[in-house]
Parts: sequence; C-alpha cells; structure tokens
Amino acid sequence: MTKLSPNKLPRTNLVAAAFAVIMISVDFGFVYLQYNATLTFWLLAILIFFVAASIKIAEQWEKAIVLRLGKYIGAKGPGLFFIIPIIDQVHSYIDQRLRVDDIKAENSLTKDTVPVFVDAVAYWMVWDAEKAALEVEDYVSAVSYIAQTSLRDIIGKHDLADLLQNRDKIGGSLQKQLDGYTNPWGITCQSVGIKDINLPKELTEAMSKQAQAERERLARVTLATAETEIATKFEEASNRYLGNPVALQLRGMNMLFEGLKEKGSLIIVPSSALESMNLGAIGGLSALAEQGSETKAASID
Repeated sequence: MTKLSPNKLPRTNLVAAAFAVIMISVDFGFVYLQYNATLTFWLLAILIFFVAASIKIAEQWEKAIVLRLGKYIGAKGPGLFFIIPIIDQVHSYIDQRLRVDDIKAENSLTKDTVPVFVDAVAYWMVWDAEKAALEVEDYVSAVSYIAQTSLRDIIGKHDLADLLQNRDKIGGSLQKQLDGYTNPWGITCQSVGIKDINLPKELTEAMSKQAQAERERLARVTLATAETEIATKFEEASNRYLGNPVALQLRGMNMLFEGLKEKGSLIIVPSSALESMNLGAIGGLSALAEQGSETKAASID
C-alpha cells in the first residue's frame, strides 16, 4: 500500500466549510419562504458547493502546487487563493521552512576497514517549490536516502583517525556532496554535523589498552630522560670538584651542616670521606660543642 507524503495528505479548509454552512443555511431559509422552490434550492446548493470548493488557503511558510487538467499552472500562496473546482487540483503543499533530519549509517566500513556507527544531522530547505514538486516524486524521502548513501560514501573514503579528529571537515564534505545531488530538485543543504561516532566494544577496549600502553611508554621515556639529565649534571659537578678540592670541601661542610640542623638526626660518614674532605676535626668540634652545651644545662638543673 502506497503511503501519502505529509505534503499530500488531505487537509481541512475551515473557511470553505464555514462558507458552505452559512450559504446552505441561507438556502434553506429561502426555500422555507418560497413555496415550490425545489429547483432553486438545488441550483443554489450546487453554486455553494463550487464556490466553497474553490476557496483554498496556504500557510505563511507554504506554497501550493496547482494543476489544471494535470498540467502545472503555478505555485499559489501563502494566504487565501482560489481555484476552479473539478478543473484545477491542489497537488501538494510544499513546506519551505528549514528542516532537520537525522542521518544514521550503521556498520559502515572506514578506509582502514573498521566498522563504525555514525550519527549525523542535516539542515536543508526547499528554495524552489516548483522543482521540488515536479522533479522528484517524494523529495523528503529522496533527501533522506541520498543523505544516508552520501554518509556511507564519505565514511569509506576516510580512515578511523581522520573521522575522529576532523568531524567538521567531514561534515563540510558531506554537505557539499549532498547539496550537489539536491540542488536540481530545488533543495539546498545548508550544513551537516557529525553528532556521534560509535565503535564496537571490542575495538574500544583494544584502543583503550593501546592508549594506556602508550602513556606508560611515554612515562618511562620521560623518567629515563630525567635520569640521563641528572647523570649529566653529576658528571659536570664531579669535573668541577675534581679540579677544585676547596669547593669539594665546602660542599661537604654544607652537607654536614644541613644534616646537623635536624634535631635527633644521626649521620654516619665513612672515615675515608672525612679524611679526604678534612671534615674529621670539624665533626669533632661540633660534637664537643654539643656535649658542652648539654653538660652546662645539666649543671644548671
């Protein structure tokens, strides 16, 4: 069974219906006042029917396609217009507002043979009602089918990484391709947006593991780079201390001083290191001073 397009569905004309009701009421009143007026009644009824049938209305955003004996004579509206009953026919009402349609492409393969589910949205409108009515049977279905076909074609020309990173670029390419098909029908596609790109669960998990492994690799590379830089700095410091024993001695004194500042700290230093840096006397003096201060405090108590 063939379904009618929304633009071809029967519609109620309230103005014509109201006019018919009023005129029929007047006709009945005339018959009531005039005896033996049957012929007049039927003539008036037929006239009322024809006048009511000639009244048509198109909404502000619509164009009515009028055919006369099957031939296109023009697009009427918006507003009130008249036709010749029986001879003229309103074939359809073309909505010229901006429309929004969802475009879905399930299990489409990318250029690198990855199955994806892409959900997009297309914004289009009829700019020539005559072409939309005469060039294509059902322009709404035609736009929907050509949009799905174009979306699958675009997906097959791009890799998965390109789809994920360049949605705006792909939407622009799809808009141009779709506009090329629909322009001869009096329809323009203003823009196409990629709403979502869904991947199979197994592929998503594999990509997650790959990304995690890549992050771990980068962390290890960063750590190794830091160790290399530290070793380089230590090498430069050792070269400086090698030619300047006084600097090495001062550095050792500074390290010992920093350690002794902490209360309750215990520092174990090899005797060879103390002799090489001449820190034995300094350490002994520091310990002696600390012991003297403790003895003095005890005597006061």
